[in-house]
Amino acid sequence: MANLVIASNTKAMKKLDKSVKEKEWAFIEKLAKDHTAPGLHIEPIQKAVDPRVRTGRVDLHFRAILFKIDAKLGDDPTFIYMGTWPHDEANKLAERSKLRVNPINGVLEGIIGELDGEEDRKKRTVVPDPRGELNRAVTAQRPSYLGATFSLSDLTDRLGLDVDLAERALAAPDEDTVLDIAANAVGWQGSALLDLATGLHIETIREKHGFTDSPVDDTLDEDEQILKALEQPASKMQFTFVEDNEELRRVIEGGDFAAWRTFLHPEQRKYVEQNFNGAFRLSGGAGTGKTVVAIHRARRMAKADPTTRIVLTTYNKTLAADLKAALKTLDPDLPVAERLGEPGVYVDGIDALGYAVLNQTGDIGAAAEAVLGYRTELSHQRTNSDKVWRDVAQSVNSGLDAKLATPGFLENEYVAVILANKVTTLEQYAKVARPGRGVRLTRPQRIAVWKLVEAYRRQSRMDGSLSFPEILALAAEQLHLRVEAGKGFLVDHVLVDEAQDLHATHWTLLRHLVAEGSNDLFIAEDSHQRIYGQPVVLGRLGIKIVGRSRRLTLNYRTTAQNLHFAVSILSGAEYKDLEQGDESTSEYRSARLGPNPTLIECTDPADELDKVAELIKSWIEKDEIDPATIAVLTRGQNDRSQFVRALGERGVEARALDSSPATNGHVQVLTMHRSKGMEFSRVVLAGIDDAHVPSAATMRSVPEEEQPEALLRERSLLYVAASRARDALVVTWSGRKSALLGNSND
Repeated sequence: MANLVIASNTKAMKKLDKSVKEKEWAFIEKLAKDHTAPGLHIEPIQKAVDPRVRTGRVDLHFRAILFKIDAKLGDDPTFIYMGTWPHDEANKLAERSKLRVNPINGVLEGIIGELDGEEDRKKRTVVPDPRGELNRAVTAQRPSYLGATFSLSDLTDRLGLDVDLAERALAAPDEDTVLDIAANAVGWQGSALLDLATGLHIETIREKHGFTDSPVDDTLDEDEQILKALEQPASKMQFTFVEDNEELRRVIEGGDFAAWRTFLHPEQRKYVEQNFNGAFRLSGGAGTGKTVVAIHRARRMAKADPTTRIVLTTYNKTLAADLKAALKTLDPDLPVAERLGEPGVYVDGIDALGYAVLNQTGDIGAAAEAVLGYRTELSHQRTNSDKVWRDVAQSVNSGLDAKLATPGFLENEYVAVILANKVTTLEQYAKVARPGRGVRLTRPQRIAVWKLVEAYRRQSRMDGSLSFPEILALAAEQLHLRVEAGKGFLVDHVLVDEAQDLHATHWTLLRHLVAEGSNDLFIAEDSHQRIYGQPVVLGRLGIKIVGRSRRLTLNYRTTAQNLHFAVSILSGAEYKDLEQGDESTSEYRSARLGPNPTLIECTDPADELDKVAELIKSWIEKDEIDPATIAVLTRGQNDRSQFVRALGERGVEARALDSSPATNGHVQVLTMHRSKGMEFSRVVLAGIDDAHVPSAATMRSVPEEEQPEALLRERSLLYVAASRARDALVVTWSGRKSALLGNSND
């Protein structure tokens, strides 16, 4: 049985239709089983540049291009599958195809025929080919975007870029042209060019891609060097060993859109495979692949030890369902635990996780007494704490200032200070520290707050209800008591996605769920996307990162133009990460180019509805865009419902997207909050006026001291919404444009 390696990012290969893909799959499956089977017609190419190149018969009209690497001592050979082309084209390309180990960095590179040819290169970029005296003279007269920082030898002798690619990059007059060249480069070379465009140092780029100072072992022959080069992190951007037929089928049938399942950036792969001595935090902007890393990491740990107990969790059940689906897509055979604490990967929203802990750990009386000050049982959940806080604020003569006696302030104080510190008496509350709360409280004010807390808890005892934060705090204490009783921790590893939106009792639960130690907590977050609650500092909640923190910067989802627009929304605001460090957007860049975002000012709400409907009709009818890949995002649910009705009245089939999955054949209309974690081909941000964004009602509901924090959340929400678009982004409003859009123009 041959070893099989699949190549990705083969720019020269045309898209195959479904019937050819099925034959392609059958060919590779047979190759993996028996490479000597006569029906495969694996044949060398006369006069080939590389003697390892082979072609194989997919059917009468198509042939595959492969490289055959012979093994030593009778072992099975390795075949590297590069793709499938029409019969005559495949033979012609194979003659000029080659496999080589880059002498500068040790990365394996597969080059298909005319991909490096002069005519093909001219088609792929607007930059003139710099070879030849005439072109060199033209280039010398033009400004160079990279030339002021890098020389040709930097790019070729230190990074290992192809000479012609490096020359074209240095001839590029602006960033967009460099990005265009990078988008058409294969594998690691495109990634390195993106890093160069953002001004990263050569050594930083080498480190990110896993390059070494001794890239080629001269004691090995060429075939052995090739096999060793396959182990390079940057090689795995283009090549991957396929372990079984099902994985192979998924790679072939998934196409480019699903390439993340197998082909990771070296930086991503490092965080998937590396072991850490304690909690680790991976940050990064929207679309940089934090979720992808978390999913791959969960799979890696589960495959390494089938007995290990892993939790993969996130902010809510909808995002958790997406994680579970992605995990099953990545590896359908991966053991998914149905019960918390069982071997395998247990996936659920973090609130449901707290409930599962209480359901599995027995009587909660002792935990309730420690957290709430009275014994109780797990009964029904309170889903509307705002109403209870509003009722007690109106019915209890506490003396608390009206600007503080609001559901928002009281709930945040209750969760971040009282539940997080297991405060059960006024004496404890009067002394407890309140870091990060914004509003300073005098002793009389604390007494007033405590009167309302007592009334809130009294109401809970009367109706037998518990809020989700209370359930989480009880679950954390129950786990703490379990460990004290010698029963050990419930799981071995926890991975958290969208961690920026978790509050104090979430983190307390997670800390008590797993013992401090190797690979205990893997935290994926972006503080720029925090749209719920108050900020927390992990160190104050018993989670010590201590330098184990890194940031991803390459956006795989949206275009460079859309990314620039989204990041500009954050401009001028100061954000802190989960370790209270400054959160920066520097070095964020995109691997893709596209149109500039379009801003449309409307005369009134009716005109806005008309213009959005006309635009979507144009996308569907003229551009032949699948309606299900189009989204209209609104600030609130009322606006969402209005757009669904209005689009339907104007001939556009649309559906509101809430907790249910997307509906095929319909434009998706959803709130900005609901869009978290999602992506669409084309996005309309509707109603981006000064009354909706920031929400006037939201800003009025928070105390003056907390308004700067509330405004940060509003910025973050608009940033999240703007970064959902893969391709086209349109912003509409009537009245006065939102100030959060800054000076953006069409």
